[in-house]
Amino acid sequence: MLATKFQQITITWPSLSGVLHVPHTKKEYDETVNFLDGLIDRVGEDESHPLASLMEILGVLIEKYEDDHIPEIAEI
Repeated sequence: MLATKFQQITITWPSLSGVLHVPHTKKEYDETVNFLDGLIDRVGEDESHPLASLMEILGVLIEKYEDDHIPEIAEI
């Protein structure tokens, strides 16, 4: 079963990796935020939508970038 999952993701990953990755630069961060905004426009608050979990993952990746690269207002 695990081998089948690896096989499936190996086929699918090249087309997803351009969208689903950890942003390391401001440009990648901006692209990820823009993509998430587009998903929000399409999915809205429909938690049963097939892309709802992708929105959650992108949100976590964006939050990680912000925690690492954007100072808190209190620090400024």
